[in-house]
Amino acid sequence: MMPQARLDVLLVNPGSRTQIYQALGSSLSAIEPPVWGGLIATFLRRRGIGVEVLDANAEDLLPGEVAARVKERSPRLVAVLVYGHNPSASTQVMPSAGAICRSIREQDLPSKVLLLGGHVAALPERTLREEAADFVCDGEGLYTITDLVAALKEHSTDWNRVRGVYYWSDGTIRRSTPAPNIEQLDEEIPGLAWDLLPMERYRAHNWHCFGFLDRRSPYASLYTTLGCPYHCSYCCIQAPFKSGEAALGYQREVNSYRFWSPQTIAADIDRLVLQYGVRNIKFADEMFVLNRRHVMELCRLLIERRYDLNIWAYARVDSVKDGMEELLVRAGVRWLCFGIESGSAKVRNDVLKTFEQDQIARTIHRVRAAGIHVIANYIFGLPEDDHDTMQATLDLAIDLNCEFANFYCTMAYPGSALYRRAVEEAWPLPNSWTAYSQHAVDSLPLPTRHLSAKDVLAFRDKAFETYFDRPAYRAMLAERFDEQTVRHVQEMTSRKLVRRLPTADAHAARTL
Repeated sequence: MMPQARLDVLLVNPGSRTQIYQALGSSLSAIEPPVWGGLIATFLRRRGIGVEVLDANAEDLLPGEVAARVKERSPRLVAVLVYGHNPSASTQVMPSAGAICRSIREQDLPSKVLLLGGHVAALPERTLREEAADFVCDGEGLYTITDLVAALKEHSTDWNRVRGVYYWSDGTIRRSTPAPNIEQLDEEIPGLAWDLLPMERYRAHNWHCFGFLDRRSPYASLYTTLGCPYHCSYCCIQAPFKSGEAALGYQREVNSYRFWSPQTIAADIDRLVLQYGVRNIKFADEMFVLNRRHVMELCRLLIERRYDLNIWAYARVDSVKDGMEELLVRAGVRWLCFGIESGSAKVRNDVLKTFEQDQIARTIHRVRAAGIHVIANYIFGLPEDDHDTMQATLDLAIDLNCEFANFYCTMAYPGSALYRRAVEEAWPLPNSWTAYSQHAVDSLPLPTRHLSAKDVLAFRDKAFETYFDRPAYRAMLAERFDEQTVRHVQEMTSRKLVRRLPTADAHAARTL
């Protein structure tokens, strides 16, 4: 019998649902497949690189258990993926990712460890200083992993030949030449390596399956595009792409926005439906409903397939043009998530989230009339917020009465313009990465020009209770879904978040 070849790369998706979501993580939050892990695995396979994926989040593995799996497989390289359900969730994954790196180092395993992801790309030097990793990646990581594997196979320690990496050399942090972003997505990464993922473990968000809550699995998420052309100051989506954009000659102020062809996306959905029985799907793009031609062609391909899908995706109130909603519904798009953010145009404009005020209600009403459910995102504590503008946001949410709503506090996520501004102007920031989680015990938002962090957090938590406890909201749920959904929401709202509110001595009861 021929000896088994040594595994080249083990991609690890860290897990910390309880820490991030408290009691909500056990059954209410989604368990999403690691989209970047699946894409990277496909990219590596096409280059003959041996790769496996360990989804510690889906398998509920502790850091020591991950290290034991690493010891068992003994890969040349362990790549720990610091991503989350959305770009802003990358930072809150860092505690779990860091603990996994420490556990691997404590066991003195021969595998090299690379950290990559949005948070890591935003703070590469700091991450290398603070975490027990051999390398960190300042880009999207695909060429970096390929180059690292080649160097490790040759027993080379010339890490400068590895593109897009930070590493230690003689007690000094060095940085190699940035790696370009992948440009030909269809040819280089035609879908996820679903066969490497524990597909039976994934489940949709609770609201995604209102009306059939017992069918949250199977579930999958995938990208149809990468990046976002907008520049909302609180958003960090471009963090893993900026160095690769620079390597390709982009100006700093220009954001890349890349597409898979509708045909490639439809083929990936074919695999999900026909091989894994998936109907619940998330398009994880920061802005799916943006390029009309791209969206409409994909819709036509899905309509032809008659798969009876339950898709949700992100959109802007100014991107869903008249007539799009009918095709979206026929293609299986049952939910759209709109980033409304604030009921105040002044507050939105300050963070570069600009659209006309009257577009909000007009678009929401139009897509709901077509049969699409809406999850609306709101943010309390943006820099220009005061009690009146936050109340205006809550009033708008109540008036719209969407099928679901997310209420967030403003966080200066690493990689965002807001984070850079906070550092430059010495605004108070959390002293732990867990505090960047909206639902964590130690969650600590930014103060505003007029309000303390404590005020913002308290308003957010009260707004959540106010919205979901309303008779008008529950009556709407009963009409659009069923009584089981109403009871489920009642049970959801009974799970109160524990908060360890900041004090003046600890952090930021002061305003900016």
